[in-house]
Amino acid sequence: MPLPFSPPTHHPDQLLHLVALSLTPFSWRRDLGERLRAGQDPAAILHRLLSSRPAQPGLDRASLAARASAAARRGADCGLHLVAWCDASYPAALTVIVDPPPVLWVRGNPASLTSRAVAIVGSRAGSPYGLSVAERLAADLAARGIVVVSGLARGIDSAAHRGALSEKGTTVAVLGCGADVIYPSEHRDLARQIESDGAIVSELVPGTPPQKQFFPLRNRIISGLSRAVLIVEAGEKSGSLITARCALDQGRDVLAVPGNVLTGRNRGGHALLKDGAKIVESADDILEELGLPPRITRRANEPEDPVLAGLPVGESCDLDALAERTGLASARLLPRLFELELAGIIRRVGGGRFARV
Repeated sequence: MPLPFSPPTHHPDQLLHLVALSLTPFSWRRDLGERLRAGQDPAAILHRLLSSRPAQPGLDRASLAARASAAARRGADCGLHLVAWCDASYPAALTVIVDPPPVLWVRGNPASLTSRAVAIVGSRAGSPYGLSVAERLAADLAARGIVVVSGLARGIDSAAHRGALSEKGTTVAVLGCGADVIYPSEHRDLARQIESDGAIVSELVPGTPPQKQFFPLRNRIISGLSRAVLIVEAGEKSGSLITARCALDQGRDVLAVPGNVLTGRNRGGHALLKDGAKIVESADDILEELGLPPRITRRANEPEDPVLAGLPVGESCDLDALAERTGLASARLLPRLFELELAGIIRRVGGGRFARV
């Protein structure tokens, strides 16, 4: 991977020129990125890009300058941080991707964008098993100080954010709309929890509504901010596979969790595994891929997992007895048992009974 670009000290005019560059078509991003990495002045880049292409309505210096100024005012009114390419706080990991965003709009803590991070993404219609695995892996990573990056979408994404928050960890949500526009709307409370220590981030100017074409584009930022991308559950046409492709193009590690082969919910994830993605059964597999020591399984004075507490070593137990001991309904108990089985912590011993290994 090439060395991260070290941006020069900026002056205020550069910020508005970079915001103006962010308003140009996404098809210009690769050319734009090459020029930014070459150290060219944002005003000069804007002039060259506009002068080398056919004129289009709204794509002239005056129109872009007016829209950039309006965006900056709205961002300030909303309390957003403007993290521009020329700013020392711009994430170094994004400077090396081929199509970097000229600016990022951030709610929360911009410093969370520069920490060691892993992306966890998957289906919006995650199964109980997938949701449980995403939440548990995110919690375990957060407990080790890893920032969890995802997209605030329904399903696996939101489970990953909640898992990180459950350990009072840091998580970052990358949006396909303005950072002041939370989508889906039912995740407003979740977004507020995320920004208390982590960040809500978007390359789109404030006020931009969610649109279908923005979501595949934001996936390159999810992977770009991360050391590795974990696919928990993804169908054959899942948008998560776009994130995986972006990660591969960016030189990031791609990992996947195995799923039920009977439902078809994870055919996309299994295709990644067939193509060489690392199989993940626990957070230790991710930490190993990052070159980090295994996580501590349980801190002093931390209560034991209720399922394991109800299943002493040397004793087997059926589902009804476990439900009675743990107080968990079967809908929550079964996914947890499956996860523990995949991790090699418990095994089936016949007659519908389970035992600790």
